[in-house]
Amino acid sequence: MQRLHPRGLLLAGAVALSLGFAAVAQAQSTGSETERNVDQQQRIEQGLQSGQLTSGESRKLEQGEARIDRTEQRDLANGSLSASEKAQIQREQNHESAAIYHQKHDAQTGNPDSLKSNLAQANVQRDVNQEQRIHNGVANGSLTNREVGHLQGREAHVDHMEAHSDTLRQTGRIQRADNRDSRRIYRQKHDSQRRH
Repeated sequence: MQRLHPRGLLLAGAVALSLGFAAVAQAQSTGSETERNVDQQQRIEQGLQSGQLTSGESRKLEQGEARIDRTEQRDLANGSLSASEKAQIQREQNHESAAIYHQKHDAQTGNPDSLKSNLAQANVQRDVNQEQRIHNGVANGSLTNREVGHLQGREAHVDHMEAHSDTLRQTGRIQRADNRDSRRIYRQKHDSQRRH
């Protein structure tokens, strides 16, 4: 067995350390993206509850959330985010954040006690919960990036349904889709795959 020179050991240690930092940075970047998804859904929910958002405005905002989730799905399909992919997601999230602010502070107001608002509130509350569970899976290592990408694709599908929904019947379809997605999140978080 050949012994490494002290400089070789130092170089090997530096390489291992840099790979470890890269893995941590990758997990953190995905974590920051999923945390922002939770925050934006909570802002939409709060706007509906306060009457700052109409149900129609929330549907438009859900279309923006669907676009972000589709981008995350596509970019995480290979298991990692490049710097340009991360920047693209941040641009989309910044655009959506500005749209939420604008819609909440325009002249339109909603009735938080109306049937349409209550249906929208229930849907968005479920979005908050699902996104929070995905974020928790990233934070505790029970979800890999590929799994997050797949789950964000499912969230995009539900957000798209919400963007085109304003009836009780459509809300029932959304709730069934959310129930399926909830089971998927559970399975992915409890399978043998782990974030390293």
